[in-house]
Amino acid sequence: QVQLVDSGGDLVQPGGSLRLSCAASGSISRINVMGWYRQAPGKQRELVARMTNSGITNYADSVKGRFTISRDNAKNTLYLQMNSLKPEDTAVYYCNAFAVNPRINSWGQGTQVTVSS
Repeated sequence: QVQLVDSGGDLVQPGGSLRLSCAASGSISRINVMGWYRQAPGKQRELVARMTNSGITNYADSVKGRFTISRDNAKNTLYLQMNSLKPEDTAVYYCNAFAVNPRINSWGQGTQVTVSS
């Protein structure tokens, strides 16, 4: 099993920046993909960005060029650097760890990001 703890969410003005962190523990070596998802009120949870264990990344079109996913293997931590934030980025952001074999699909508890003036 993998345990994830999200942090870093806050209230920020449009155009501002935030960095989210996701501290992982447990069977980390078995993880294939880690990513960030978000869920706005009344909407489905959606992928924001993800990174494979080989370092391949992909992003939602809505955040390309503004958000950057990265990781620090020494700290077992995944990050999401968010720049040029917009009100439509407001959501609860969740970290996810996924593996095929053995099956792992773990979620962090979520961290609230609010972009508002």
